[in-house]
Amino acid sequence: MKFSSLVLLASIGAVSAFTPSLPSSKISSVIQETQRFQPLAAEFDDDEEEQEKDDYIELEGMEDGDVELINTEPPAWAVSAEKVQALREKHRLHDKDTGSPEYQVAGMTERISYLTSHLQMHPKDFSTRRGLVALVNKRRRLLNYLSTEDVDRYKALIASLGIRHKAPGTVPSREETYARFPKQKAARKHLVKKN
Repeated sequence: MKFSSLVLLASIGAVSAFTPSLPSSKISSVIQETQRFQPLAAEFDDDEEEQEKDDYIELEGMEDGDVELINTEPPAWAVSAEKVQALREKHRLHDKDTGSPEYQVAGMTERISYLTSHLQMHPKDFSTRRGLVALVNKRRRLLNYLSTEDVDRYKALIASLGIRHKAPGTVPSREETYARFPKQKAARKHLVKKN
C-alpha cells in the first residue's frame, strides 16, 4: 500500500513538472485573444470580393501590360476523348447507334493512335502495351466480321479511317500454300538403296 501511494505521488509530481503553470485568469485571457483573431462569417464574405481583385501571381521579369499564357493546351487524354466522340458520331448508323462495327472500330482506332503515341514517350509501360495489343486484336476481329457481312461497308470504313487491314480469305489448299516454293528435284535412281 505504501509503495503504490509513493508511486502515485511521484507520477503526479512528474506530470506537474512538465505542464506550464498558468493561473486560471491567464488561461481565460489567452482564450479571449484567440477568439478575437478569428474572423466572423460576415466579415469573411466581404473580404472575398477584395481578395479576388488582388489575387494574381506576379512573375519575375513581367510588366503589368505583359500577358503570357502558361500551358493553355488541354491534356492529351482530353483531346483524344474529343476525337473519339467525333469519330463515333461520324461513323454511327443512326442516332442511338452504339454497337455497330463501324462505331466500335472508329472509337478503337483513335484509342489505338493515342496509346501508340503514349508508348513512344513511355517505352517501358508494358501494361499499356498489353492493352494496346488487345485493342488492336479486337479491332481486327471486328473488321474481319464486317468484311464477311458487308464488303462495301468494310471498304468504306477502311478508306475513311486509313486502316491497313487484310480481310481474311478462304483457307488455301496445299498447292496454293506451297506454290511459291520450288519443287523438289526428282530422286536419282542410282542413289536410292534397293532392298
